[in-house]
Amino acid sequence: MTAKAARHSARLIQGNEAIAEGALAAGIGFYGGYPITPSNEIGEILARELPARGGVFIQMEDEIASLASVIGASLGGLKAATATSGPGFSLMQENIGYAVATEIPCVVINVQRAGPSTGQPTNPGQGDVMQSRWGTHGDHPIIVLSPGGVLECYTLTVRAFNLAERYRTPVILLADEVVGHMRERVDGFPQLEVINRMPAEVPPEWYFPYDNNLGDVPPLAGFGEGYRYHVTGLFHDKAGFPTERIDEIDPWLERLFHKIEGNADDIIQVEEEGIEDAETVLISYGGSARSARHAMNMARKNGKSVGLARLLTLWPFPETKVRELAHRAKRLIVVEMNRGQIRLEVERVVAGRIPVEGVHRYNGEMVHPYSVLKAIEEA
Repeated sequence: MTAKAARHSARLIQGNEAIAEGALAAGIGFYGGYPITPSNEIGEILARELPARGGVFIQMEDEIASLASVIGASLGGLKAATATSGPGFSLMQENIGYAVATEIPCVVINVQRAGPSTGQPTNPGQGDVMQSRWGTHGDHPIIVLSPGGVLECYTLTVRAFNLAERYRTPVILLADEVVGHMRERVDGFPQLEVINRMPAEVPPEWYFPYDNNLGDVPPLAGFGEGYRYHVTGLFHDKAGFPTERIDEIDPWLERLFHKIEGNADDIIQVEEEGIEDAETVLISYGGSARSARHAMNMARKNGKSVGLARLLTLWPFPETKVRELAHRAKRLIVVEMNRGQIRLEVERVVAGRIPVEGVHRYNGEMVHPYSVLKAIEEA
């Protein structure tokens, strides 16, 4: 691209707008949602853009119905998504579990705000980290991504759709109000690979939607394409019908987990800055990582040996990377807008090998870089 073309493509763009554009670039065909601050811009943009591109936008009566409509649209063969925030995310939990159990690809975007309950609708928080992992009942795998800037809102949204389609699973894009509402210059969005689900290649009468013999991720045929099969949240056999046979349940459950855990290297992303010589490593994600990076830069100017590990993937938790950091650094400081939800995971993995500290804020205000700097200097 020439310099002139680059200037022409430069835009001052909001994080939520970038999420909507990422969804369109990934090939979204259906959006079902219910308005809630601070995610509303996503739905507003898709309400305008999706019908113009041959897609479908529906405002549902609530968040429960929103995700139900998304699941139905995905079964019909469309890439589908919804966007919400804390209270709405809570209402979606049962259907998130249903999508996990029935292996239906979809994307759930949660632009977090301060809570609990209605909290502060226009202020940031990161209190949904553990809910994104364990909010729906029962043991289940899940993929959760966390963008830290406007361009990443775009790229991780595309990635969320790709992972959902590749692994036949719901994927949660866990943003926050800081990232969703901030504006940054973007010199054009990159062309990214777009992945579509594996189609069925057998006649309808031979098709089994949950056939463990076809690998970790069996092909998914869309309703309306000549295929008709059973879908239930109950434990089911390869045809999708409820079963209580342990010899059918156990292999299915093992495959359900293995398709995520066995592909952790493909799913997990951690960005490192200044790690090579760092005695203190900051671990952060989302909007909080911006404060952590600023504090790291100030500390390094003051002669401190500090690095940053920014988690783009929260779940599956990057245990291998955290364990590696514990062997290289002398201490870890976790920076987040909650009371220590990721810090607890870091402590679990580190298992006392080195000190783990936290810099936390959960009153609707962003973590201040000087709070992080103070923690660094109090070694």
